Order: sequence, then structure tokens, then C-alpha cells
Amino acid sequence: MDLMKRNFVFWVVSCGLFITAGCATQPGTVVEGPPPSGSEVVEKYLVGVDDTLSVSVWRNPELSVDPVVRPDGMITVPVIGDVLAAGKTPEEVATEIKERLSQYIRNPQVTVSVTRLVSNAYLTRVRVTGAVVQPVSSPHRPGMTVLDAVLEAGGVTEFAAPDNARLYRKVNGKINAYPVYLKQVLQKGDLTTNYELLPGDIISIPERSF
Repeated sequence: MDLMKRNFVFWVVSCGLFITAGCATQPGTVVEGPPPSGSEVVEKYLVGVDDTLSVSVWRNPELSVDPVVRPDGMITVPVIGDVLAAGKTPEEVATEIKERLSQYIRNPQVTVSVTRLVSNAYLTRVRVTGAVVQPVSSPHRPGMTVLDAVLEAGGVTEFAAPDNARLYRKVNGKINAYPVYLKQVLQKGDLTTNYELLPGDIISIPERSF
């Protein structure tokens, strides 16, 4: 398991432990105001085992392939053979293929893209935990909001403290917690904190104190 995946899993488990314990203090720095948009927090995707790539060499269709990354992290490209793909960005894979093909083709133009993401599919999901009818882990969809995710979880329970909800998002390598006033969203139609979600977001709804 690579470092990024270990860190992500540790964070998810940590959130779950805090929520299960019902602690008032949860992981993440609380930040008032709206969370940054996707263009501000998007991280470079690293190719992983079982991902399907599209390797396109301009004007050389015989060299263009759609390989699946093998368990050893390699893909096979015509003429040059095996190329290490796992742990690299698609752009880095394209650069290596271009450099190696340049021994056989003058100024090759190579593009590499991920057409089927498998290795890091957990990063593309949104999770709702805590005082909801059914905690869920749902595939992210463009335009998906906090309300959409909470409704997929069946809504909040009678024991919930919806105005103490938090949206956890990784920003610049650290976890930030953004207050979500879910009661205002659900009961008063105030959509101020009905934020649009990004892949990897976690929504936590604690139980109220008795």
C-alpha cells in the first residue's frame, strides 16, 4: 500500500473513531466560510496497478495502445517494450515514452490518459458518517452537494445535532473541517452551507448532547 493510500486510510479510520466515540473534538482544523473549490485543491493523480491507460502517438496509430497497468507497475508499448507507469502521473509516463521512442521516431508526440480508474477508486467517493439513518460511501458525481449526500444516507436521525455537522476536506496536504448548518438546510431551506462536494469529502453529523 503506497504512502498516499496509507495516509488516506488512517484519516478515514481516525474520523470513524472520533465519530464512534462521540467526542466533541474531531480531527481537522475548523475553518469558517466556504471550502475552496475543486480547481484550488485538485491533486495530481498517480497511476496505479489495474488502471487502464490510453497511450496515443500522433500519426503512429500502430504504436497507440490501451494497456492495463500490471501488478509489477509496468505497461507494454510497441517498439520500446515495458515502461514503468505505477506511481507516476500520466504526463510523466508520456514523457518517458516520448524519450524512448525518439530513438526510433523523429520528435514523437505522445499523450497518456487514464481511461479506467481502479487503483485509487476510494479517492473518488463521498462519505457520510455519524447520526444518519445509514452511513454511506457513494461515488462522487459532478454537482453533488452536502444535501444530496445526506439524503442518500437516509437523512439525519432523531438524535442528531445537524447544525454541528462538519465537512472534512483535504486542502494543501492537511484536513480542514468546515461547519455545515444542516438544520438550516433541511428545515429552513437556507442553502448557504449546502456546499458542492469534491471526491474524498467526508460529512460528519454528531449526536446531540443530552
